[in-house]
Amino acid sequence: MTTTLESRAHAGPQPIPEARNRISLEQSVANTLTMAYRGLLKIKHNPEQLFDVVVQPIIFTLMFTYIFGGAISGDVASYLPIIIPGILVQTVITTSIVTGTQLREDMDKGVFDRFKSLPIARIAPLSGALLADVVRYGIATTITFAVGIAMGYRPGGGVVGVLSAGVLVIICAFSISWIFALMGVLMSKASSVQGISMLILFPLTFMSNAFVPADTMPGWMQAFVNVNPVSHVVTAVRELVNDGHFGVHVVWSLLGAAVIVAVMAPLTVRTYMRKA
Repeated sequence: MTTTLESRAHAGPQPIPEARNRISLEQSVANTLTMAYRGLLKIKHNPEQLFDVVVQPIIFTLMFTYIFGGAISGDVASYLPIIIPGILVQTVITTSIVTGTQLREDMDKGVFDRFKSLPIARIAPLSGALLADVVRYGIATTITFAVGIAMGYRPGGGVVGVLSAGVLVIICAFSISWIFALMGVLMSKASSVQGISMLILFPLTFMSNAFVPADTMPGWMQAFVNVNPVSHVVTAVRELVNDGHFGVHVVWSLLGAAVIVAVMAPLTVRTYMRKA
């Protein structure tokens, strides 16, 4: 035994094996789904979180339809094919702001400090929270279409067009929520996230073709409306819902959503690991 100890002493210190912290794609997906389930449980125990996605579509649809319907299209029935897709996009995208505010609140409570110490995928706490919010987008989409149909709207694209438009809007909202997630990580207060997010979204949604045709606007505003990404999403939704047409605006919307996720998701995760 003495010989063994002496040989180890002469051999010098043994190298310490490097810790393996690589996580497979399968485990990352599983961690994300677990965190998404946590988000759904939060909604279950705090149903008031659904207040905005339930009330806002109803109020906005009724208000904008009866205020602008006669002035823009002559009557409410003619205005519904224009306003329902616009309200849908505006409502769902605005709902994605909650992602950043809730993320900031969780970080302030120290919840994400615990997540960082767990052997899980780094992206899981963020992507899981964002995935859980897809339920909110689905509720807002369903209510918007339900209110429109109750008011007399009849989508020309049929069930397939309505479902396709709903999926498109949810995908776009999920991608945009990564932007607000980054804001939630960077900013120090949830109220700051909400205030600045609304300041960004209001011009994008109202200076678009969501509520009125672009050709009724001044020339300089038309130039902005035509390049506004919200306008592309609204046009894509109108084509799907009213005509069942899968056009170039759908392609641009999906491509834009993919680019946003590809850029913002890694940036948000790196910022989260550094600041959270």
